[in-house]
Amino acid sequence: MALDMGIQVNGSNAALTSSFTSKKKDAAANADKENLWSSILSEVQKQGSTKLPSNKSVLVLGDNATGKTTLVAKLQGVENPKKGSGLEYAYIDVKDEYRDDMTRLSVWVLDGDPGHKNLLHFALNETNYAHTLVILTVSMTQPWYWLEQLNHWIKVLSDHIETLKLEPGEKEEARQRLVTSWQSYCEVGDDLDPGSPVKRTMRNNSVDDDDLLPLTDGALLTNLGLDIVVVVTKTDYMTTLEKEYDYRDEHFDFVQQWIRRFCLQHGTSLFYTSVKEDKNCDLLYKYLTHRIYGLPFRTPALVVEKDAVLIPAGWDSLKKISILYENMHSCKAEDYYTDIITAPPSRKAVSNREIEVQTEDEQTFLARQQEIIKQGGQVRSESPLRSQASKAMPRTPGSAGQNSPSRKPSDVKMNPATPGGEGVLANFFNSLLHKKSGSPATPPGAMSTPRTNGSDSLLTPDKITMRTDAAAELDRLARSVKKDVDFSQSEC
Repeated sequence: MALDMGIQVNGSNAALTSSFTSKKKDAAANADKENLWSSILSEVQKQGSTKLPSNKSVLVLGDNATGKTTLVAKLQGVENPKKGSGLEYAYIDVKDEYRDDMTRLSVWVLDGDPGHKNLLHFALNETNYAHTLVILTVSMTQPWYWLEQLNHWIKVLSDHIETLKLEPGEKEEARQRLVTSWQSYCEVGDDLDPGSPVKRTMRNNSVDDDDLLPLTDGALLTNLGLDIVVVVTKTDYMTTLEKEYDYRDEHFDFVQQWIRRFCLQHGTSLFYTSVKEDKNCDLLYKYLTHRIYGLPFRTPALVVEKDAVLIPAGWDSLKKISILYENMHSCKAEDYYTDIITAPPSRKAVSNREIEVQTEDEQTFLARQQEIIKQGGQVRSESPLRSQASKAMPRTPGSAGQNSPSRKPSDVKMNPATPGGEGVLANFFNSLLHKKSGSPATPPGAMSTPRTNGSDSLLTPDKITMRTDAAAELDRLARSVKKDVDFSQSEC
Protein backbone atom coordinates (compact mmCIF):
# COMPACT_ATOMS: atom_id res chain seq x y z
CA MET A 1 0.00 0.00 0.00
CA ALA A 2 2.74 2.31 0.92
CA LEU A 3 4.52 1.38 -2.23
CA ASP A 4 1.52 2.20 -4.31
CA MET A 5 1.20 5.57 -2.59
CA GLY A 6 4.86 6.27 -3.22
CA ILE A 7 4.50 5.55 -6.87
CA GLN A 8 1.50 7.83 -7.04
CA VAL A 9 3.34 10.60 -5.22
CA ASN A 10 6.30 10.36 -7.52
CA GLY A 11 4.00 10.45 -10.55
CA SER A 12 2.25 13.56 -9.29
CA ASN A 13 5.59 15.34 -8.74
CA ALA A 14 6.68 14.54 -12.27
CA ALA A 15 3.42 16.01 -13.61
CA LEU A 16 3.87 19.15 -11.56
CA THR A 17 7.44 19.55 -12.76
CA SER A 18 6.48 19.23 -16.42
CA SER A 19 3.61 21.71 -16.04
CA PHE A 20 5.90 24.21 -14.33
CA THR A 21 8.49 23.85 -17.08
CA SER A 22 5.90 24.47 -19.78
CA LYS A 23 4.63 27.55 -17.97
CA LYS A 24 8.17 28.84 -17.66
CA LYS A 25 8.75 28.38 -21.36
CA ASP A 26 5.51 30.21 -22.14
CA ALA A 27 6.55 33.06 -19.84
CA ALA A 28 9.95 33.26 -21.52
CA ALA A 29 8.29 33.32 -24.95
CA ASN A 30 5.95 36.11 -23.80
CA ALA A 31 8.91 37.98 -22.36
CA ASP A 32 10.73 37.68 -25.67
CA LYS A 33 7.68 39.01 -27.46
CA GLU A 34 7.47 41.95 -25.05
CA ASN A 35 11.16 42.66 -25.48
CA LEU A 36 10.73 42.56 -29.25
CA TRP A 37 7.88 45.05 -29.12
CA SER A 38 9.81 47.21 -26.70
CA SER A 39 12.82 47.25 -29.01
CA ILE A 40 10.61 48.12 -31.98
CA LEU A 41 8.94 50.93 -30.07
CA SER A 42 12.25 52.29 -28.83
CA GLU A 43 13.66 52.18 -32.34
CA VAL A 44 10.66 54.03 -33.73
CA GLN A 45 10.90 56.55 -30.93
CA LYS A 46 14.61 57.00 -31.62
CA GLN A 47 14.00 57.52 -35.31
CA GLY A 48 11.25 59.99 -34.53
CA SER A 49 13.60 62.01 -32.33
CA THR A 50 16.14 62.30 -35.14
CA LYS A 51 13.72 64.25 -37.33
CA LEU A 52 14.56 67.86 -38.02
CA PRO A 53 13.27 70.02 -35.16
CA SER A 54 10.90 72.87 -35.90
CA ASN A 55 11.90 75.22 -33.08
CA LYS A 56 15.17 76.49 -34.56
CA SER A 57 15.61 80.11 -35.67
CA VAL A 58 18.14 82.55 -37.10
CA LEU A 59 18.50 86.19 -36.01
CA VAL A 60 20.07 88.57 -38.55
CA LEU A 61 21.63 91.77 -37.18
CA GLY A 62 23.51 94.58 -38.87
CA ASP A 63 23.37 98.22 -39.87
CA ASN A 64 21.10 99.42 -42.63
CA ALA A 65 22.37 99.02 -46.21
CA THR A 66 24.50 95.99 -45.29
CA GLY A 67 22.39 93.65 -47.42
CA LYS A 68 20.46 91.75 -44.72
CA THR A 69 17.18 91.44 -46.62
CA THR A 70 18.91 90.59 -49.90
CA LEU A 71 21.00 87.90 -48.22
CA VAL A 72 17.98 86.27 -46.59
CA ALA A 73 16.11 86.36 -49.91
CA LYS A 74 19.04 84.60 -51.56
CA LEU A 75 18.99 81.90 -48.90
CA GLN A 76 15.26 81.50 -49.48
CA GLY A 77 15.63 81.38 -53.25
CA VAL A 78 13.54 84.53 -53.76
CA GLU A 79 14.59 86.80 -56.62
CA ASN A 80 12.77 90.02 -55.69
CA PRO A 81 13.13 90.71 -51.97
CA LYS A 82 10.80 93.20 -50.32
CA LYS A 83 12.27 95.43 -47.65
CA GLY A 84 10.24 95.75 -44.50
CA SER A 85 10.70 97.79 -41.36
CA GLY A 86 11.17 97.14 -37.68
CA LEU A 87 11.42 93.38 -37.20
CA GLU A 88 10.92 91.26 -40.33
CA TYR A 89 10.03 87.57 -40.30
CA ALA A 90 10.78 84.98 -42.97
CA TYR A 91 11.50 81.29 -43.16
CA ILE A 92 13.84 78.99 -45.08
CA ASP A 93 12.85 75.51 -46.18
CA VAL A 94 15.39 72.93 -44.96
CA LYS A 95 15.41 69.36 -46.26
CA ASP A 96 17.33 66.32 -45.05
CA GLU A 97 18.07 64.27 -48.16
CA TYR A 98 19.08 61.18 -46.17
CA ARG A 99 15.91 60.89 -44.13
CA ASP A 100 13.59 62.58 -46.62
CA ASP A 101 12.52 65.01 -43.94
CA MET A 102 11.74 68.72 -44.25
CA THR A 103 11.22 71.59 -41.82
CA ARG A 104 11.12 75.37 -41.76
CA LEU A 105 13.86 77.49 -40.28
CA SER A 106 12.53 80.76 -38.85
CA VAL A 107 14.47 83.89 -39.75
CA TRP A 108 14.19 87.23 -37.93
CA VAL A 109 15.73 90.37 -39.46
CA LEU A 110 16.08 93.37 -37.14
CA ASP A 111 16.21 96.87 -38.59
CA GLY A 112 19.53 98.65 -38.15
CA ASP A 113 17.92 101.70 -36.58
CA PRO A 114 18.87 101.82 -32.87
CA GLY A 115 15.27 102.75 -32.07
CA HIS A 116 14.15 99.22 -32.93
CA LYS A 117 16.27 97.43 -30.34
CA ASN A 118 13.20 97.03 -28.15
CA LEU A 119 11.86 94.53 -30.71
CA LEU A 120 14.75 92.17 -30.09
CA HIS A 121 12.95 90.27 -27.34
CA PHE A 122 10.42 88.95 -29.87
CA ALA A 123 13.20 87.21 -31.82
CA LEU A 124 15.51 86.18 -28.96
CA ASN A 125 13.99 85.27 -25.61
CA GLU A 126 14.16 82.66 -22.87
CA THR A 127 12.27 80.12 -24.97
CA ASN A 128 14.53 80.03 -28.04
CA TYR A 129 17.86 81.19 -26.59
CA ALA A 130 19.42 77.72 -26.86
CA HIS A 131 17.97 77.19 -30.37
CA THR A 132 18.99 80.46 -32.07
CA LEU A 133 21.90 81.19 -34.42
CA VAL A 134 22.92 84.81 -34.97
CA ILE A 135 24.20 86.35 -38.23
CA LEU A 136 26.10 89.64 -38.04
CA THR A 137 26.36 91.44 -41.40
CA VAL A 138 28.83 94.09 -42.53
CA SER A 139 29.25 95.41 -46.06
CA MET A 140 32.40 95.61 -48.17
CA THR A 141 31.13 98.93 -49.53
CA GLN A 142 32.10 100.57 -46.24
CA PRO A 143 34.92 98.60 -44.59
CA TRP A 144 35.92 101.64 -42.52
CA TYR A 145 32.78 101.15 -40.38
CA TRP A 146 33.37 97.47 -39.50
CA LEU A 147 34.99 98.15 -36.15
CA GLU A 148 32.18 100.37 -34.96
CA GLN A 149 29.38 98.18 -36.34
CA LEU A 150 30.58 94.81 -35.06
CA ASN A 151 31.39 96.12 -31.58
CA HIS A 152 28.00 97.82 -31.47
CA TRP A 153 26.00 94.70 -32.30
CA ILE A 154 28.04 92.48 -30.00
CA LYS A 155 27.24 94.91 -27.20
CA VAL A 156 23.55 94.92 -28.16
CA LEU A 157 23.50 91.12 -27.99
CA SER A 158 25.40 91.01 -24.71
CA ASP A 159 23.12 93.59 -23.06
CA HIS A 160 20.02 91.80 -24.30
CA ILE A 161 21.17 88.39 -23.02
CA GLU A 162 21.75 89.90 -19.58
CA THR A 163 18.08 90.90 -19.47
CA LEU A 164 16.85 87.36 -20.22
CA LYS A 165 15.51 85.43 -17.23
CA LEU A 166 17.25 82.15 -17.98
CA GLU A 167 17.55 79.13 -15.72
CA PRO A 168 20.64 79.16 -13.49
CA GLY A 169 22.60 76.63 -15.50
CA GLU A 170 21.15 77.26 -18.95
CA LYS A 171 23.49 80.10 -19.87
CA GLU A 172 26.56 78.25 -18.62
CA GLU A 173 25.48 75.12 -20.46
CA ALA A 174 25.16 77.10 -23.70
CA ARG A 175 28.63 78.56 -23.25
CA GLN A 176 30.14 75.15 -22.56
CA ARG A 177 28.40 73.72 -25.62
CA LEU A 178 30.01 76.40 -27.78
CA VAL A 179 33.46 75.65 -26.30
CA THR A 180 32.99 71.94 -26.94
CA SER A 181 32.03 72.53 -30.57
CA TRP A 182 35.24 74.50 -31.05
CA GLN A 183 37.38 71.88 -29.35
CA SER A 184 35.81 68.99 -31.27
CA TYR A 185 36.19 70.56 -34.72
CA CYS A 186 37.83 68.21 -37.21
CA GLU A 187 38.82 68.61 -40.83
CA VAL A 188 36.67 67.18 -43.60
CA GLY A 189 38.13 64.27 -45.56
CA ASP A 190 37.08 60.93 -44.12
CA ASP A 191 36.45 57.81 -46.22
CA LEU A 192 33.02 57.35 -44.71
CA ASP A 193 30.39 59.69 -46.05
CA PRO A 194 30.20 62.52 -43.49
CA GLY A 195 26.55 63.06 -44.30
CA SER A 196 25.36 59.61 -43.35
CA PRO A 197 23.49 59.20 -40.05
CA VAL A 198 26.07 56.61 -38.93
CA LYS A 199 28.92 59.02 -39.44
CA ARG A 200 27.14 61.83 -37.63
CA THR A 201 26.46 59.56 -34.68
CA MET A 202 30.06 58.39 -34.59
CA ARG A 203 31.38 61.92 -34.83
CA ASN A 204 29.15 63.19 -32.06
CA ASN A 205 29.98 60.36 -29.69
CA SER A 206 33.56 59.52 -30.57
CA VAL A 207 35.17 62.44 -28.76
CA ASP A 208 35.26 62.17 -25.00
CA ASP A 209 35.66 65.13 -22.72
CA ASP A 210 39.08 63.91 -21.72
CA ASP A 211 40.22 63.78 -25.36
CA LEU A 212 39.18 67.35 -26.25
CA LEU A 213 42.01 69.62 -27.28
CA PRO A 214 42.46 72.88 -25.40
CA LEU A 215 41.23 76.08 -27.00
CA THR A 216 43.71 77.89 -29.20
CA ASP A 217 45.17 81.17 -27.96
CA GLY A 218 42.82 84.11 -28.30
CA ALA A 219 39.73 81.99 -28.98
CA LEU A 220 36.38 82.58 -27.29
CA LEU A 221 37.56 85.35 -25.03
CA THR A 222 34.00 86.67 -25.27
CA ASN A 223 31.52 83.81 -24.99
CA LEU A 224 27.83 84.76 -25.33
CA GLY A 225 26.66 81.15 -25.56
CA LEU A 226 25.26 81.80 -29.06
CA ASP A 227 26.42 80.33 -32.34
CA ILE A 228 27.38 83.42 -34.40
CA VAL A 229 28.29 83.75 -38.08
CA VAL A 230 29.84 87.01 -39.33
CA VAL A 231 28.90 87.59 -42.98
CA VAL A 232 30.70 90.17 -45.13
CA THR A 233 28.32 91.09 -47.96
CA LYS A 234 28.86 92.78 -51.36
CA THR A 235 32.44 91.55 -51.83
CA ASP A 236 32.11 92.36 -55.55
CA TYR A 237 32.69 95.98 -54.48
CA MET A 238 36.38 95.22 -53.95
CA THR A 239 37.12 96.19 -57.56
CA THR A 240 35.56 99.59 -56.92
CA LEU A 241 37.68 100.02 -53.80
CA GLU A 242 40.76 99.32 -55.90
CA LYS A 243 39.84 101.76 -58.67
CA GLU A 244 38.30 104.65 -56.77
CA TYR A 245 39.92 104.42 -53.33
CA ASP A 246 43.35 103.06 -54.28
CA TYR A 247 43.02 99.89 -52.18
CA ARG A 248 45.79 97.35 -52.62
CA ASP A 249 46.19 93.73 -51.60
CA GLU A 250 47.76 94.69 -48.29
CA HIS A 251 44.66 96.70 -47.40
CA PHE A 252 42.44 93.68 -48.00
CA ASP A 253 44.89 91.49 -46.05
CA PHE A 254 44.80 93.93 -43.15
CA VAL A 255 41.00 93.93 -43.19
CA GLN A 256 40.85 90.15 -43.34
CA GLN A 257 43.31 89.55 -40.53
CA TRP A 258 41.46 92.03 -38.32
CA ILE A 259 38.04 90.51 -38.84
CA ARG A 260 39.43 86.98 -38.44
CA ARG A 261 40.93 87.96 -35.09
CA PHE A 262 37.56 89.45 -34.13
CA CYS A 263 35.80 86.20 -35.05
CA LEU A 264 38.39 84.16 -33.15
CA GLN A 265 37.90 86.26 -30.04
CA HIS A 266 34.09 85.93 -30.13
CA GLY A 267 33.98 82.33 -31.35
CA THR A 268 32.23 83.06 -34.64
CA SER A 269 32.44 81.77 -38.19
CA LEU A 270 33.29 84.05 -41.13
CA PHE A 271 31.84 84.18 -44.65
CA TYR A 272 32.63 86.57 -47.51
CA THR A 273 29.57 86.61 -49.79
CA SER A 274 28.32 88.33 -52.92
CA VAL A 275 24.70 87.93 -53.95
CA LYS A 276 25.41 89.74 -57.21
CA GLU A 277 28.11 87.27 -58.25
CA ASP A 278 26.62 84.36 -56.24
CA LYS A 279 29.73 83.71 -54.17
CA ASN A 280 29.52 81.56 -51.02
CA CYS A 281 25.73 81.97 -50.76
CA ASP A 282 25.03 78.25 -51.24
CA LEU A 283 27.87 77.37 -48.89
CA LEU A 284 26.41 79.70 -46.27
CA TYR A 285 23.05 77.92 -46.54
CA LYS A 286 24.69 74.51 -46.10
CA TYR A 287 26.78 75.75 -43.19
CA LEU A 288 23.72 77.12 -41.40
CA THR A 289 21.92 73.79 -41.72
CA HIS A 290 25.10 72.06 -40.54
CA ARG A 291 25.42 74.16 -37.40
CA ILE A 292 21.70 74.11 -36.59
CA TYR A 293 20.56 70.63 -37.63
CA GLY A 294 23.82 68.70 -37.91
CA LEU A 295 23.45 68.18 -41.67
CA PRO A 296 26.65 67.50 -43.62
CA PHE A 297 29.07 70.26 -44.58
CA ARG A 298 31.98 69.00 -46.62
CA THR A 299 33.72 72.26 -47.59
CA PRO A 300 36.98 73.05 -45.79
CA ALA A 301 38.18 76.55 -44.97
CA LEU A 302 38.74 78.85 -47.99
CA VAL A 303 41.34 81.60 -47.67
CA VAL A 304 42.86 81.81 -51.17
CA GLU A 305 40.35 84.06 -52.95
CA LYS A 306 40.16 87.42 -51.23
CA ASP A 307 36.48 87.93 -52.09
CA ALA A 308 35.29 84.42 -51.13
CA VAL A 309 36.76 83.73 -47.69
CA LEU A 310 35.20 80.95 -45.59
CA ILE A 311 36.34 80.27 -42.01
CA PRO A 312 34.36 77.61 -40.10
CA ALA A 313 34.12 77.94 -36.34
CA GLY A 314 36.99 76.07 -34.69
CA TRP A 315 39.36 76.08 -37.67
CA ASP A 316 41.18 79.40 -37.29
CA SER A 317 44.06 80.32 -35.02
CA LEU A 318 46.46 83.19 -34.51
CA LYS A 319 49.19 81.22 -36.29
CA LYS A 320 47.06 80.80 -39.41
CA ILE A 321 46.11 84.47 -39.35
CA SER A 322 49.77 85.49 -39.14
CA ILE A 323 50.32 84.25 -42.70
CA LEU A 324 48.57 87.42 -43.89
CA TYR A 325 51.22 89.58 -42.22
CA GLU A 326 53.76 88.74 -44.93
CA ASN A 327 52.03 90.94 -47.53
CA MET A 328 51.51 93.89 -45.18
CA HIS A 329 54.40 96.30 -45.74
CA SER A 330 52.97 99.76 -45.01
CA CYS A 331 50.99 98.65 -41.95
CA LYS A 332 51.18 96.23 -39.05
CA ALA A 333 48.65 93.95 -37.44
CA GLU A 334 48.93 95.92 -34.20
CA ASP A 335 47.87 99.18 -35.87
CA TYR A 336 44.50 100.53 -34.91
CA TYR A 337 41.90 99.56 -37.48
CA THR A 338 40.58 103.01 -38.39
CA ASP A 339 44.12 104.39 -38.65
CA ILE A 340 44.73 102.15 -41.66
CA ILE A 341 41.21 101.79 -43.07
CA THR A 342 40.12 105.42 -42.93
CA ALA A 343 36.81 106.77 -44.11
CA PRO A 344 37.15 108.73 -47.38
CA PRO A 345 36.32 112.44 -47.42
CA SER A 346 32.63 112.98 -47.76
CA ARG A 347 31.60 113.89 -51.25
CA LYS A 348 29.04 116.54 -51.96
CA ALA A 349 25.92 114.59 -52.56
CA VAL A 350 23.96 115.69 -55.62
CA SER A 351 20.43 116.15 -54.47
CA ASN A 352 17.42 116.75 -56.67
CA ARG A 353 15.48 118.24 -53.84
CA GLU A 354 14.69 121.93 -54.02
CA ILE A 355 16.45 124.25 -51.61
CA GLU A 356 14.25 125.02 -48.67
CA VAL A 357 13.21 128.67 -48.56
CA GLN A 358 13.18 130.25 -45.13
CA THR A 359 10.33 132.71 -44.73
CA GLU A 360 10.98 136.11 -43.23
CA ASP A 361 9.28 137.14 -40.05
CA GLU A 362 6.14 139.16 -40.79
CA GLN A 363 6.95 142.06 -38.47
CA THR A 364 10.50 142.29 -39.80
CA PHE A 365 9.19 142.38 -43.36
CA LEU A 366 6.66 145.11 -42.57
CA ALA A 367 9.26 147.17 -40.73
CA ARG A 368 11.59 146.94 -43.71
CA GLN A 369 8.83 147.99 -46.10
CA GLN A 370 8.02 150.95 -43.85
CA GLU A 371 11.64 152.08 -44.03
CA ILE A 372 11.54 151.80 -47.81
CA ILE A 373 8.40 153.95 -47.95
CA LYS A 374 10.00 156.57 -45.72
CA GLN A 375 13.00 156.73 -48.07
CA GLY A 376 10.70 157.56 -50.96
CA GLY A 377 10.39 154.12 -52.46
CA GLN A 378 13.89 154.22 -54.01
CA VAL A 379 14.78 150.73 -52.79
CA ARG A 380 12.59 147.97 -54.07
CA SER A 381 12.94 144.35 -53.13
CA GLU A 382 13.42 142.01 -56.03
CA SER A 383 11.00 139.10 -56.19
CA PRO A 384 12.08 135.78 -57.70
CA LEU A 385 9.53 136.03 -60.51
CA ARG A 386 10.62 139.56 -61.41
CA SER A 387 14.29 138.57 -61.40
CA GLN A 388 13.58 135.65 -63.71
CA ALA A 389 11.54 137.83 -66.03
CA SER A 390 14.30 140.44 -66.16
CA LYS A 391 16.83 137.77 -67.13
CA ALA A 392 14.57 136.39 -69.84
CA MET A 393 13.64 139.78 -71.36
CA PRO A 394 16.16 142.64 -71.09
CA ARG A 395 14.67 146.08 -70.58
CA THR A 396 15.86 149.07 -72.58
CA PRO A 397 16.13 152.59 -71.22
CA GLY A 398 12.99 154.61 -71.43
CA SER A 399 10.60 151.67 -71.47
CA ALA A 400 7.80 151.58 -68.91
CA GLY A 401 5.25 148.92 -68.13
CA GLN A 402 2.24 151.21 -68.51
CA ASN A 403 3.48 152.78 -71.75
CA SER A 404 4.50 149.60 -73.60
CA PRO A 405 1.98 148.56 -76.29
CA SER A 406 -0.09 145.48 -75.62
CA ARG A 407 0.58 143.09 -78.47
CA LYS A 408 -0.82 139.66 -78.99
CA PRO A 409 1.54 136.77 -79.57
CA SER A 410 0.02 136.31 -83.02
CA ASP A 411 1.05 139.87 -84.04
CA VAL A 412 4.74 138.95 -83.91
CA LYS A 413 5.69 136.32 -86.50
CA MET A 414 8.98 135.00 -87.72
CA ASN A 415 9.63 136.07 -91.32
CA PRO A 416 11.35 133.21 -93.19
CA ALA A 417 13.12 135.70 -95.44
CA THR A 418 14.61 137.54 -92.50
CA PRO A 419 18.05 136.14 -91.63
CA GLY A 420 18.48 135.41 -87.93
CA GLY A 421 14.94 136.57 -87.11
CA GLU A 422 15.81 140.29 -87.33
CA GLY A 423 12.18 141.09 -88.17
CA VAL A 424 11.08 139.87 -84.75
CA LEU A 425 13.87 141.88 -83.16
CA ALA A 426 12.80 144.98 -85.06
CA ASN A 427 9.18 144.58 -83.95
CA PHE A 428 10.36 144.11 -80.38
CA PHE A 429 12.41 147.33 -80.39
CA ASN A 430 9.55 149.19 -82.10
CA SER A 431 7.19 148.11 -79.32
CA LEU A 432 9.61 149.44 -76.75
CA LEU A 433 9.99 152.82 -78.50
CA HIS A 434 6.31 153.48 -78.98
CA LYS A 435 4.83 155.71 -76.35
CA LYS A 436 1.53 153.90 -76.66
CA SER A 437 -0.11 151.53 -79.08
CA GLY A 438 -0.09 152.89 -82.60
CA SER A 439 2.32 155.82 -82.01
CA PRO A 440 5.14 156.10 -84.58
CA ALA A 441 8.73 155.53 -83.64
CA THR A 442 10.91 158.58 -83.19
CA PRO A 443 13.09 159.07 -86.28
CA PRO A 444 16.74 159.78 -85.79
CA GLY A 445 17.52 163.41 -85.13
CA ALA A 446 13.86 164.46 -84.97
CA MET A 447 14.01 165.55 -81.36
CA SER A 448 16.85 167.10 -79.44
CA THR A 449 14.94 168.17 -76.34
CA PRO A 450 12.92 166.15 -73.88
CA ARG A 451 9.20 165.88 -74.46
CA THR A 452 6.96 167.14 -71.73
CA ASN A 453 3.82 165.11 -72.23
CA GLY A 454 3.16 161.89 -70.32
CA SER A 455 6.04 159.97 -68.84
CA ASP A 456 8.52 161.35 -71.43
CA SER A 457 8.89 164.43 -69.30
CA LEU A 458 11.15 162.36 -67.05
CA LEU A 459 13.64 161.61 -69.86
CA THR A 460 17.16 162.81 -69.35
CA PRO A 461 19.57 163.74 -72.18
CA ASP A 462 21.32 160.39 -71.78
CA LYS A 463 18.06 158.51 -72.22
CA ILE A 464 17.19 160.62 -75.28
CA THR A 465 20.56 159.73 -76.80
CA MET A 466 19.99 156.05 -76.14
CA ARG A 467 16.56 156.22 -77.76
CA THR A 468 18.07 157.98 -80.75
CA ASP A 469 20.68 155.25 -81.10
CA ALA A 470 17.99 152.58 -80.86
CA ALA A 471 15.96 154.31 -83.57
CA ALA A 472 19.02 154.42 -85.82
CA GLU A 473 19.58 150.72 -85.27
CA LEU A 474 15.95 150.03 -86.17
CA ASP A 475 16.32 152.04 -89.36
CA ARG A 476 19.37 149.98 -90.31
CA LEU A 477 17.55 146.74 -89.61
CA ALA A 478 14.59 147.86 -91.70
CA ARG A 479 16.84 148.70 -94.65
CA SER A 480 18.60 145.34 -94.31
CA VAL A 481 15.27 143.50 -94.30
CA LYS A 482 14.09 145.45 -97.37
CA LYS A 483 17.26 144.60 -99.30
CA ASP A 484 16.90 140.91 -98.47
CA VAL A 485 13.27 140.92 -99.58
CA ASP A 486 14.10 142.72 -102.83
CA PHE A 487 16.97 140.34 -103.50
CA SER A 488 14.76 137.29 -102.91
CA GLN A 489 12.07 138.71 -105.24
CA SER A 490 14.62 139.42 -107.99
CA GLU A 491 15.83 135.81 -107.83
CA CYS A 492 12.29 134.59 -108.20
